[in-house]
Amino acid sequence: MSGTGVPPAALPVIPLREIAPWAVFASLLALLAVWFVGAEQGAVAMIDGNAIHEFVHDARHLLGFPCH
Repeated sequence: MSGTGVPPAALPVIPLREIAPWAVFASLLALLAVWFVGAEQGAVAMIDGNAIHEFVHDARHLLGFPCH
């Protein structure tokens, strides 16, 4: 609607210095999640029992980790 007389909203500019710590934090969490899914294989599990393996079972296949 160009005839409303309302100016378009400006996009905020976020400096890289404000984004960088959050990007590093999110990357570390993602790497930790991939490592946890890949390392928890049942036979060489860090945690006893089969609950964690079953919880991450589909994620293992989605990421290409063999588990059986």
